Amino acid sequence: MDDATPAFYQQLYNGTPLYVVNEPASEPIASPTAVAKPVPAAPAVAAPSVVPSALPVANKQAPEVSVTAPVPVAAAPAGPSRLPSLADLKAAREAVPQPTPAAPMAPAIATPNPVPAPAAAAQPLPQVPIARPPVPFDTLGSNPTGIVLLVRVEPENLVKLQRNVFLNNMLKAIGRVMEECVVVNVRSPYPVGIADLRASGLAATQVLGFGKNLLDVATKRTQPYEPVRLGDVAYLPAAEIEIIEYDNSRKKQLWQALQRMFLG
Repeated sequence: MDDATPAFYQQLYNGTPLYVVNEPASEPIASPTAVAKPVPAAPAVAAPSVVPSALPVANKQAPEVSVTAPVPVAAAPAGPSRLPSLADLKAAREAVPQPTPAAPMAPAIATPNPVPAPAAAAQPLPQVPIARPPVPFDTLGSNPTGIVLLVRVEPENLVKLQRNVFLNNMLKAIGRVMEECVVVNVRSPYPVGIADLRASGLAATQVLGFGKNLLDVATKRTQPYEPVRLGDVAYLPAAEIEIIEYDNSRKKQLWQALQRMFLG
């Protein structure tokens, strides 16, 4: 056998594991030699002689190959990675736990707003008079059934009113005299009450007021020089006495009002 033959077989069986079939009478042959890991390239040396065994005999046994020594063989280059198949993708998708779909929510039903029951009509509260202390006042005269003259003056000036020329002439014009009248001096900025006057023994059926805010029942319902009737009381409001006696225009207005109240 020439030198080219071993090289040919070496190239032919390069990277292929060799198996030896056990013969019936022979000892078991060790498992094929594992492929050695790739090592750095070494200088080329003469490959050992590999002698192939004889051709298969009549009993159809595999040819026997005698290996004198393991030959380091370079590992075959790794082939391209196998692409995943559709079966692999399906198996991977089935292996991943799928999220459980949420139960469908029932549609919200709008609850009708309760109609409030009609509130009972509010009952008007009874008018309770505001309790206040009685308004103090002074009187001048003794005729309980006469005309009441309401004024607001200083206490020391009260006695002078009985001799007042203007007042005496006014009373004569309507057929009265000062002795038939009672002068009431209100000593408070608040009006005096009819009930308070009658509680003191005065009839108070005809009242002449010379000033503002003198009688409680007539503070907002009267106009100057306009006689009005408030229940069983005839009331005539006018300006202060010291203003009327020096004002002819006001004297005329007062005279016309007195005629409607006493002579009409």
